Amino acid sequence: MRIATWNVNSIRARSERVVDWIERHDIDVLAIQETKCTDEQFPAMGFAAAGYDLATLGHNQWNGVAIASRVGIDDVARGFDGQPAFGKADAEKVIEARAIGATCGGVRVWSLYVPNGRDLTDPHYEYKLAWLEALRTAGAAWLADNPQAQIALTGDWNIAPTDDDVWDTAYFADKTHTSPRERAAFDAVVDAGFADVVRPFTPGPGVFTYWDYTQLRFARREGMRIDFALCSPALAARVTGAEIDRQERKGKGASDHAPVIVDLD
Repeated sequence: MRIATWNVNSIRARSERVVDWIERHDIDVLAIQETKCTDEQFPAMGFAAAGYDLATLGHNQWNGVAIASRVGIDDVARGFDGQPAFGKADAEKVIEARAIGATCGGVRVWSLYVPNGRDLTDPHYEYKLAWLEALRTAGAAWLADNPQAQIALTGDWNIAPTDDDVWDTAYFADKTHTSPRERAAFDAVVDAGFADVVRPFTPGPGVFTYWDYTQLRFARREGMRIDFALCSPALAARVTGAEIDRQERKGKGASDHAPVIVDLD
């Protein structure tokens, strides 16, 4: 079984590319982030023609997550218990389209788009930390309820958890994604029982999943590793390999993220 995660940065702009990729790479389940469309706007026909069922969650042209599966898609959950809302005023607070889960081929797959944080002094930064703490709490409860649960927390985490995960630590010294509080929030999810199953197969430094469109970051190999598959103990025990498809970041119309693949026995 092959599970993958990919921030596609607009599914309507890249649906043909995404469908072609999952077919070429024999992907069974794809967790998609930053779809940037409503559920009604999601280009489902190409996936259906390729034999994939869909679960989607999108409210507008921002955020948006989805799961495509050819091994079944059951018990869909849009959002997780305790997921915080965001808004400048209490009356404006909404649960954003950042988390969707489904059981696919016996594996509970979550597609997660963690808030960016924007800046260390921005309200989104505290929102990001609260969001991650809520995810940690939910994940710990899932494992407490069933220690043998097979759960994959996949997606764009907007955190580079170690210095090896960024191209220049000095550049990020006063920015989000590498701050001590963000890294501690990421580590807390790991400590709750979810292992980074990709890193053992893709050792750094210099191995990334994201390269900004600006300033020729990709050509200059100036990237970040911010896309992950964190797996519960029972699922981590099934992992036989993992890879980051850097080639898919190349070419006209590419997303600024590369897909990440996990192989299970």
